[in-house]
Amino acid sequence: MSANQTLRGDFPFRDHQPADEPRPPDQLLNEVADVIRTFVILEPEQADAAALWLAHTYLTDHAENSPIAIINAPERACAKTLFQTVLARMCRRPLQASNASLSALFRAIKSWSPTILIDEADTFFKDNAELHGMLNAGYTKGGVVLRSEATGDSFVPKTFSVYGAKSIAGIALERHLPDSTMSRGIVFNMRRKLAHENVQRMRHADVSVFDRLAGKLARFALDYGQQVRDARPHLPDELSDRAQDNWEPLLAVAMCAGDDWVRRATHAALKMSAASEAQGSASNDLLLDIREVLSKWEGSTIRSIDLIDQLIDDPDMGWATYNRGKPMSPRQLAKHLAVYGIKPRTVRQRDGSTPKGYVLMEFEDAFKRYLKPPTETSNESDRAADTSEITATAPNLLISPDKWEF
Repeated sequence: MSANQTLRGDFPFRDHQPADEPRPPDQLLNEVADVIRTFVILEPEQADAAALWLAHTYLTDHAENSPIAIINAPERACAKTLFQTVLARMCRRPLQASNASLSALFRAIKSWSPTILIDEADTFFKDNAELHGMLNAGYTKGGVVLRSEATGDSFVPKTFSVYGAKSIAGIALERHLPDSTMSRGIVFNMRRKLAHENVQRMRHADVSVFDRLAGKLARFALDYGQQVRDARPHLPDELSDRAQDNWEPLLAVAMCAGDDWVRRATHAALKMSAASEAQGSASNDLLLDIREVLSKWEGSTIRSIDLIDQLIDDPDMGWATYNRGKPMSPRQLAKHLAVYGIKPRTVRQRDGSTPKGYVLMEFEDAFKRYLKPPTETSNESDRAADTSEITATAPNLLISPDKWEF
């Protein structure tokens, strides 16, 4: 154990103590970013964002929000676990919690104020709405969960603070986490290492390097905490409201390190936020593809099975393999559309049958609120970073109620 660490009996982690001597903030952040890229293949702006997030883990009490470090990989062997391991070496009070129960998590946060690190989140969070709720509540200072505690022969309500730094890593998290959770994070989109890309292996790492940097980050928080609390960084208008909330505490850290780091942090915010928005949520992608499908549909209603058939007919849309290699199911379709207030209903057909389906007019409000006008929106290839433009616009889907087919 290094001199700047303590290991208490009631802590399941080493608590890094502030270094004796301060390090100039710009040099410290440079060093942290360089060490990260020594072990993980990242773009420079991703390493900068990671360095700022690591400093933030020591400064959560001085921020109103704590963005989740979301480490997202398209498939295995993209170093998501390695990246989170590197973060765990330098963040404040790292607590691996991939197999913890909900009650253990919120009690650990209340007792220890750790940085929660969850790997394999695509499995861990599956069908667990309570864990999603805890993550979302813990994004904002003052966020709590309410639980019943046994007191004698009765139960009394008790609040548990769940605010604090968190990182989650997994595969295709946009499919497994709700949009509300994804939007509360800084998303690090990982990639598989190419043969010519070289990084050092963690098993050969000098662990004292991480310990020293963690101690310097703790000292930075001690020296600059008030400055971070008082900072009012410029938030680019290009960022959405939620993205501004996510990046404000990181930009506040950057302000302590001078103009160059403010520039680098701003560049990271713009580029990484743009990449996340381009990737989009599965629900938003589905809505975009439905608009394209319905622009060619004749009739005022469409059966659920017909809508799915139209979606899976175009392999580029991806819905033919959405359900673990199988087509999207009617239930999954309904779940995605429910977030926009669009629900399946009985739609009477001319042959007298009454299957479940959708009224086209009910999509119009969602199209207007959540999608750019067709003349400004790129087609499916735009989501794959293509620059081709749509040349045709969708016709007006508003249909007179007297023509609805119920």
